[in-house]
Amino acid sequence: MEAGVPRPGQPVRGSASGRPVMAALDLLGRRWTMRILWELSQAPAGFRELQRRCERMSSSVLSTRIEELAAARLLVLDGDGYRLTPLGRDLVEALSPLGAWSRRWAEEMGPATPGELE
Repeated sequence: MEAGVPRPGQPVRGSASGRPVMAALDLLGRRWTMRILWELSQAPAGFRELQRRCERMSSSVLSTRIEELAAARLLVLDGDGYRLTPLGRDLVEALSPLGAWSRRWAEEMGPATPGELE
């Protein structure tokens, strides 16, 4: 794998041992990574289409994230553009309970007040 791409068993942010969950959290915590996974879970997309869906993302950041996610075996490029691999689809499915929890959390927290947004 490329240098800098989190990999289980190698030191990552927050874990000198490279525990698999810590390597996953390191990868998923990178800016725009979750958005790319979400967009590709909806439908495959070419580079420009994916950039359009991820408003405001620079082409250099998108390129870097695509390389990281491909090295992590979560997405591939094929005739339809970039798409999630079975491992990538499993990840999105595994994150589904987090989506449900976040909706409950949002309800509990209530609407944000103007001071909270600053």
